[in-house]
Amino acid sequence: MIEFMSESSGNTLGIHASGKLTKTDYETILIPKLAELFKAHGQLNIVFYMDETFQGWDLEAAWDDASYGLMHRADFGKLAVVGGPAWVDRSIRLIGFLIKGEIRVFGSDQLAQAWQWIRT
Repeated sequence: MIEFMSESSGNTLGIHASGKLTKTDYETILIPKLAELFKAHGQLNIVFYMDETFQGWDLEAAWDDASYGLMHRADFGKLAVVGGPAWVDRSIRLIGFLIKGEIRVFGSDQLAQAWQWIRT
């Protein structure tokens, strides 16, 4: 499930992910919102927070995530990845070079620090 965080404003979007993300989450919630914000602001800053219930992506959602991210790889200024299982951290470190913007990984208890970093 994807929800947008109330701290979001302007070109900064907070995404709260829980459970298992699906293709429907991407097609009906996330991609339309990102498209709207890219059109309005160009480059975006993202806080991607995975709570303790986060279980990852189904295969179609993982494909949507990867393909959309690569299509917009130069359109992210900062990306803060917060929480999630250890394999997410390792994956971000392995493929982070594909994104032109700056990426930082924060522990699940560092959401406030992630927001502070994304706004500086």
